Amino acid sequence: MSDEEAVASAATPPRRSNGSLKAGTGDLKAAVAAAVPGDRAAAAPHAPPALRDLSMRIAETVVFLLAVVGAVASGLGISNYLSLHPYVYAYLIAYAAFRIADLLVREESMLGIDTTHFARRIMGELPVLVLFAAAPLERSYYAGDATKWMAGLGILIELIGLWIALGARIQLGFFSDDAKVGRSIVRHGLYRFIRHPIYLGEFLVLFAWPFEYGAPITLLAMVAGGVFIVRRRIQEEEAEMFANFGDDYASYRRATDAMIPNVW
Repeated sequence: MSDEEAVASAATPPRRSNGSLKAGTGDLKAAVAAAVPGDRAAAAPHAPPALRDLSMRIAETVVFLLAVVGAVASGLGISNYLSLHPYVYAYLIAYAAFRIADLLVREESMLGIDTTHFARRIMGELPVLVLFAAAPLERSYYAGDATKWMAGLGILIELIGLWIALGARIQLGFFSDDAKVGRSIVRHGLYRFIRHPIYLGEFLVLFAWPFEYGAPITLLAMVAGGVFIVRRRIQEEEAEMFANFGDDYASYRRATDAMIPNVW
């Protein structure tokens, strides 16, 4: 042994033998679960988040549609009424189809949503339920029913609104650059001309309801309340877009209108 080796040997303390390394005989996952009891619930299998969120949305839609029927019934007796008023019946069928279709194509169904605020979302539908009750209630104070042409015009306005809202929802998902996050500036399709075509479509759908009953007071109240609610939602959404995209969204905002080309 050389002098350098002797110095190194003296400076390094002797190591104790730990015995031979034996291969584990148990299941690694089971061992981890046993070592951390609190994580057993987290390790249990759950339904896929997208399926769970879609189920919640379906339940919410069913509750809302039942509430719509109840609102119409409270505004004006519904027994034998729909059979005598085919335009009202057609509107309700189209509206139910719209709510279900909108549920299926909206991004939250695929991306996952917060299901902890179910009651809050239901409460947010109260203005719509008031609208559905107010129009038939107003008609009950007039003599006779709404004219056929007015009810037919209501169906036409509703169908235009359905086309705009669902078309914009599909375009939003199709042209989005980041489908996983669902947040990007879409500049194609309807979004080439206005920034909030979904709000415009939904507004037209609800705007058409008073036409089915020839209810001018409800119509004016709907326009005033609808503009207030939509304006507030637009402000909140655009503030978030400004925070995310800055000057890029500011440039897009200057080149487009909010809901009505060359008007608003």
